[in-house]
Formats: sequence, structure tokens, C-alpha cells
Amino acid sequence: MLIFKIFRPSEWQALHVQGVTDGAPIDVTDGYIHFSTAEQITETAAKHFADDGDLIVLAIDADKLGEDLKWEPSRGIQLFPHLYRPLHLSDVKWARVYLRCPEGHILPEGVE
Repeated sequence: MLIFKIFRPSEWQALHVQGVTDGAPIDVTDGYIHFSTAEQITETAAKHFADDGDLIVLAIDADKLGEDLKWEPSRGIQLFPHLYRPLHLSDVKWARVYLRCPEGHILPEGVE
């Protein structure tokens, strides 16, 4: 199963250059890296990134993250994937631009 991480371009660039990241500032504060499922990503973008321009969506194979990935309740009873270790560039299956238009962000192909 693919799960998705939304990054601002500068956060993606840092991961791409360094090869590892503890995530965005909110991830560092919370102590884990926040991910979304395909069904959750649009709401996540609207709630946390509405004022941002173009973003980057990373696709990660949840099964390859092992025991460090926990499914925990958030936004009511929904279970969200949280990674309790740094994210490595090698964990990323693909990265695509998440374009911003006047109506909001447009999901890239492959988020399903």
C-alpha cells in the first residue's frame, strides 16, 4: 500500500540533498513523520497547506517501513500512518509536483 508525504519544495530539496530527514517542522515537534493515505491527502493539503504554493508529494511503500510505521487515530477516528524514525531518500518510491491552482491543490497522477 502506498502512503503519501506532502513536503514544501525546500523540505523535499533538503531530503534530496541530505538523503535523510526528520520531516517538516510539525513532524519534528510531534516526534514522528506524518503521512496520509490516498483518501486523506486532499483534506491534509487543504487543512495544513492551503496557503502554500506548489508542493511535492512523496509516495512510500508502507509495507517496507516495518515496525517503525504506526497507524494512529487523528481527525476523529481516522487512522493515519506515522513514521517513528527518520525518512530516508531510499524509502521514496516516487516524488511528484502537487500543483496549486485557484481552487486548491491538484493531486498528481499516481495518488490512488
